[in-house]
Amino acid sequence: MSEVNQEYIVISGARENNLKNVSLRIPKRKITIFTGVSGSGKSSIVFDTIAAESTRLLNENFSTFVRTFLPSFPQPDTDGIENLSMAVVVDQKRLGGGSHSTMGTITDISPILRVLFSRVGQPHVGSANMFSFNDPQGMCPECNGIGRKLGVDMSRALDMSKSLNEGAIMLPDYSVGGWEFNMIVQSGDFDLDKKLKDYSAEELDQLLHAKARKVQMDFAGKATNITVEGVIEKFTNKYIKQDVKLKSERTQKSVMPFITEGQCSSCRGSRLSQAALNCRINGRNIAELSSMEVGHLIRVIQEIDDAKAAPIIKSLSERLQHLVDIGLDYLTLDRETDTLSGGESQRVKMVKHLSGSLVDVTYIFDEPSVGLHPRDVHRLNDLLVKLRDKGNTVIVVEHDPDVIKVADHIVDVGPHAGSRGGNIVFEGSYNGLLESGTLTGNHMKRPLELKKDCRKPSGKLSIEGANLHNLQNVSVDIPTGVLNVVTGVAGSGKSSLINDVFLSQHSDAVVIDQSAVGVSTRSNPATYTGIMDDVRKAFASANKVNQGLFSFNSKGACENCQGLGVVYTDLSFFDSVKLPCEVCEGKRFKEEVLEYKLNGKNIAEVLEMTVEQALEFFELKEVVRKLQAMSDVGLNYITLGQPLSTLSGGECQRIKLASELHKKGSIYVMDEPTTGLHMSDIGHLLGIMNRLVDAGNTVIVIEHNLEVISQADWIIDMGPDGGSRGGQVVFEGTPLQITNVEQSITGRFLK
Repeated sequence: MSEVNQEYIVISGARENNLKNVSLRIPKRKITIFTGVSGSGKSSIVFDTIAAESTRLLNENFSTFVRTFLPSFPQPDTDGIENLSMAVVVDQKRLGGGSHSTMGTITDISPILRVLFSRVGQPHVGSANMFSFNDPQGMCPECNGIGRKLGVDMSRALDMSKSLNEGAIMLPDYSVGGWEFNMIVQSGDFDLDKKLKDYSAEELDQLLHAKARKVQMDFAGKATNITVEGVIEKFTNKYIKQDVKLKSERTQKSVMPFITEGQCSSCRGSRLSQAALNCRINGRNIAELSSMEVGHLIRVIQEIDDAKAAPIIKSLSERLQHLVDIGLDYLTLDRETDTLSGGESQRVKMVKHLSGSLVDVTYIFDEPSVGLHPRDVHRLNDLLVKLRDKGNTVIVVEHDPDVIKVADHIVDVGPHAGSRGGNIVFEGSYNGLLESGTLTGNHMKRPLELKKDCRKPSGKLSIEGANLHNLQNVSVDIPTGVLNVVTGVAGSGKSSLINDVFLSQHSDAVVIDQSAVGVSTRSNPATYTGIMDDVRKAFASANKVNQGLFSFNSKGACENCQGLGVVYTDLSFFDSVKLPCEVCEGKRFKEEVLEYKLNGKNIAEVLEMTVEQALEFFELKEVVRKLQAMSDVGLNYITLGQPLSTLSGGECQRIKLASELHKKGSIYVMDEPTTGLHMSDIGHLLGIMNRLVDAGNTVIVIEHNLEVISQADWIIDMGPDGGSRGGQVVFEGTPLQITNVEQSITGRFLK
């Protein structure tokens, strides 16, 4: 750092959330990594101060009209921030986007592929948008570019072993002797006693798919013209083409079991028109290329030998190579973005930025190692270095020791969480951190110890011949009564095996994942864990009043803000502004409710307590038990009244864990529970898992963290690699055994 011209982002007196008047200098065009326990204040510095102010200053350059469409950021609580550049935040929010957004569209690789086909594909079809399933010219006319279509579930609609008179047609409206059935009889075309399986192809087609036609029939002695059509044809026209959801609830109930969503028969799920699908390069069409794994696709693209296409092929290869470099070579371009995990979403966003040509930008990453196997961390580090070497400032919030090593500068925040955090405890180099004596420094130095005394299983849960996604006919036993860790590189099939196959067979398992807990600003840790009910009762009995008074969703709510604590003011064409309610000053309760005390504190003061403070305050057995569970999972620092919508993925998972702990579930499934956890908290988490197992439960954890893997009773290692090169069980056994298995990548890293 001794360069004379080194510039810094200078922060003075930052006080957002729990920050204690923090002043900092962050070197520009370097990699700075922020470490520290969850809740220490890392995010408050990086996201709520640096990123928020950069974005606010950037947005101020737009016209008033444009600003109405942008989120408004308040000025962070600091004395000043200098030398900011534009900030690009690469977070772990899942990429939504519905069925029309794929990995190819979001990384801008598909548009280049379309240009390639429009230039060199044979026979020539026309412009690039003829190859887009989001464009009316390119989409399959049958399914409107979705690739899937509602149809009749034939196995439920027909019983081929019966004749018409025996009730072969099981669709509603076709009961034997009913009106629709009599129409079939009247048409006189069918043998009512012949079993459907004995019908010829023509007869069956006539019965099921005949188009509407007029037939003269005899009704009560009068000749009448009636419209007749095939059974399936009629059902499709009546219920599928006219959205069933618009029908009465009774009709929906009777009809829905016969409707299934399947691949569109016209485009076979590729979403494209026949013209686009007939156009090929080296014998392959665009749909075939889009469904190839990126690692394979890049080789196929490079075999195209055509002078006109050389620059396009170069550009495609570069972008695909970025995906390979970051370890996403197992994904396909037609993969829908809403099926990617948080870690995968973040890595796809990185690729997008790598292909850009912006320099002197501040790139901010939120735990980019999430979901990465130790083998792939070096790829992430290479990317961070590439971004820095282009002339950008890279700021990373991270817990993974292998990522921390790549930093030019480290800022350790702490010493603890919540009110006991918010200070800078170390600034400097990696070696300096190791000797600093901080929680992070001390934990970085601890050697990994493999578990030697593994528990003996009490039984087993079997998975037989699993073939979902990339699983290759996997049969595996999961021992019961022990701590199981399922591991393997990203894309190896861990999630498919456990979250999809195993859970579909064991739906009674308690699943603890990272999906959001509650999105409403009215739910908080106290309501979610059920503490609030006991607290209301305690306040009510201490003050001899109705317990509804102590709820901001009920009688106790401040009338000005309806218990929200904030008031939204609408400024016609500006963003609506959120301001603290001036009547209750953000406390959410009526004035008279705050007169009632419990052990000297009112209800608003109780909700402002952190879990740690509440543990000292309460003596109610049930409340203490729930608070202790939250403390055990490392959530000491969150306040009882903090809206759940503000929790991170890792925090959501831990609050679920805390509220599930007392359940007598026999199987617990956890999906990367170390997400967002500091090294010092992983010991607590392992303690909880071990207590669950000691109480007679079976715990199954999907995890990359080496400390968790090293403490397993039983490891199932998936692999050997990702995508089509994965989907097999590479190893089953104990931590000591896996280190001797050559083909296990996990074993090599544990060693």
